[in-house]
Amino acid sequence: MTHPWWHRAVIYQIYPRSFKDTTGNGVGDLAGIIEKLDYLSDTLGVDALWLSPFYPSPMKDFGYDVADYRGVDPLFGDLDTFDRFVSEAHARDLKVIVDFVPNHSSDQHPWFQKSRSSSDNPKRDWYVWADPAPGGGPPNNWLSIFGGSAWEWDEATGQYYLHTFLKEQPDLNWRNSDVREAMFDVLRFWIDRGVDGFRVDVAQYVMKDPELRDNPEGSGDSLFAHKSMGPYDDQLHLYDTNHPDVHEVYREMRSVLDEYDDPERIAVGEIHFFDWPRWTAYFGDDGDEFHLPFNFHLLAVDWTAPAVERAVNSLEAALPEGAWPSYVLGNHDEIRMATRLSGENMPLAAMLLLSLRGTPTLYYGDELGLPEADVPPDRRLDLQEEGLDKQQNRDGCRTPMPWTDAPAAGFSDADPEDLWLPIGKGHRARSVERQVDDPNSLLSLYRRLLELRSNTPALEVGNYIPITTGPEDVFLFQRQHEEQRVLVTLNFSDDPQRFRLPSGVRDVPVLLSTEGDRRGEQVDLYLDLAPHEGVIVEYPSTV
Repeated sequence: MTHPWWHRAVIYQIYPRSFKDTTGNGVGDLAGIIEKLDYLSDTLGVDALWLSPFYPSPMKDFGYDVADYRGVDPLFGDLDTFDRFVSEAHARDLKVIVDFVPNHSSDQHPWFQKSRSSSDNPKRDWYVWADPAPGGGPPNNWLSIFGGSAWEWDEATGQYYLHTFLKEQPDLNWRNSDVREAMFDVLRFWIDRGVDGFRVDVAQYVMKDPELRDNPEGSGDSLFAHKSMGPYDDQLHLYDTNHPDVHEVYREMRSVLDEYDDPERIAVGEIHFFDWPRWTAYFGDDGDEFHLPFNFHLLAVDWTAPAVERAVNSLEAALPEGAWPSYVLGNHDEIRMATRLSGENMPLAAMLLLSLRGTPTLYYGDELGLPEADVPPDRRLDLQEEGLDKQQNRDGCRTPMPWTDAPAAGFSDADPEDLWLPIGKGHRARSVERQVDDPNSLLSLYRRLLELRSNTPALEVGNYIPITTGPEDVFLFQRQHEEQRVLVTLNFSDDPQRFRLPSGVRDVPVLLSTEGDRRGEQVDLYLDLAPHEGVIVEYPSTV
């Protein structure tokens, strides 16, 4: 099998506002990302960069409310800066993936301004408008993920418009062929500027029930996603998301991407389904939709060896023939991994993520073990918190990247009080500067793991082979590519573990451990693991 670049890649997500500020205004920018490309390519060793939105925006949802799909917000630079970023990234063999936000625009986008100007404007049908219900009020019972009704009344034209998220984020009407062509031209615009792929935001939402039928009530004992979404969980979302016609949209999108090759341009889908049939459907028939639907299942499982093993094995069993898996443990919408899993589990999580079969995505700062920042109430900015009754404020996972232990953590020359979000407590002590030369740091472990992965075909593109003969608290699996085979052993418990290597295997070298430097150590028949230790050993090819 020939493996394309995205099979071999490790993707690194950058939240542009929080990576590096070069203007002194307290907000990260594209020039700052350019400044840190050597860290990403040489120091850390990732292969592709995913940039969260940098487009012109009122920033009600920090760029996911797009006011111009073909520009750069002045906060971050301009198109010339973006072009320089792509050129500099490519010079370092880094691929560039950008966010594509198809479900909704900003209410300040010129398309929506025209759409709401009158009921007979040519752009009216570019968004989802509907008359009030027969007795008055919203057209149906659909809810916004951010709280309240998904419908906003427009007094001037006497109709409601749909917004699955904030009222400032009206939903585009993908049943309109002009909308489709305009949005596909957006893809072409960025590909022509050198972009290698797109992360497609809330991909399952773009097509809704054309009859706008009410969602039935839920049972109250299940979550729509892997975490509570408040009142949104009280409905079964049959009609406001995942309409069967959504797959036609993504087949068309894939055909646009397939107009380009050398390198292949990819689509990565944000798909929040936790039953495999609905999730795997986004690969399409014969792989003609998403290259990589994001797999969020590891965010939803208990952090135990049996639970993680079941999640991995069930994914491998569910994948369509020829489909390639993916894994994530953190992103800009999730509580920081070091807080969810606790710091002692971070080395094991790193080895898990970077040794499973598939394309892993790292979230900026997780390589440093940053915990969730406790952002004071008077500094909070995330509007999702208002809609979800303060169940989860996302500011704490979006705070500035600590490069040094300076007052503003080397992120900015601005006063720390003037940063767009504060530096997290304890983050400066975990800075890149503090960790980069410490062989026992989490950053150094990530560097070793990434180097080992890139130099070990079995880890990069090899098959996944489960092993069920070890202790209950140890997740064991084999990776194999041609004659090369490695054994990955992950101890999820607080206790040391000893187990016998599989039959016929003995006197094998350790390639990497999460606890100290065991590289080159020979394991003869029995492997000993410290609490929360992961070890990778290489099998002899003859076994």
